[in-house]
Amino acid sequence: MKLHIETTGSGPKRIAFVHGLGNDGTVWEDLVRLAASSERYTLITVDLRGHGRSDRARSYALDDFADDLVASLPAGLDGIVSHSLGGAVVVRAVERLTPASAVYLDPGFRLALPTSGLGGFLVRRVRWSIPLFAASAGRGVRTPTLTPERAAVERASQARWDRRMALSVLQDVATHPYEVAPAVARSTVILSGDAPYVVPDPLPQTLQAAGWRVVREDSLGHAMFLEDPELVWRLVEPSL
Repeated sequence: MKLHIETTGSGPKRIAFVHGLGNDGTVWEDLVRLAASSERYTLITVDLRGHGRSDRARSYALDDFADDLVASLPAGLDGIVSHSLGGAVVVRAVERLTPASAVYLDPGFRLALPTSGLGGFLVRRVRWSIPLFAASAGRGVRTPTLTPERAAVERASQARWDRRMALSVLQDVATHPYEVAPAVARSTVILSGDAPYVVPDPLPQTLQAAGWRVVREDSLGHAMFLEDPELVWRLVEPSL
């Protein structure tokens, strides 16, 4: 599927942004504005299938999302920045997209859900159990403090996605976690204070051992680029 794409700026370095579940490319607008102000970048945002202005689909498997990204973005970008579900998609597409660098913000590599015993069986076979386990695992996850303008952008993006995919996508991430391997591109993971839900221990240490760069910023929540785009851009730009 060809995805809806928006391009900002005309600088020599080409950077793509891939959003998380339930959002779309508009949630990057403050980060894109900051990046564009330097005139160094051409900035590309995409709407994943079933989100924003991209088409709805019958299937919302992680591999489908990744295939769409490969069909829609040019190979050889200078960098790709992704968030949450976007990270789970990019890591499955990065070998084909061959960017120079990849930055993953709280990537959905592995959810803090049961993988064995009765809990693991329910996650694999009974989708309605996933919100129950997720609510338990997500205790302590903070509600982000957003400006009214940024909260409005997030609400608007959440009104433009196919909510039918929610449980199937979470189940796919939970049952097909990313198996850590040496990074294909120069890769950085930026973790918020809420990261243990999507990047549970010991995954950060395993990534570091495989040559990934891991940065922690506990002052931020999962929606970090909406909370504090200036800080997030300062964390992201050195890795591009």
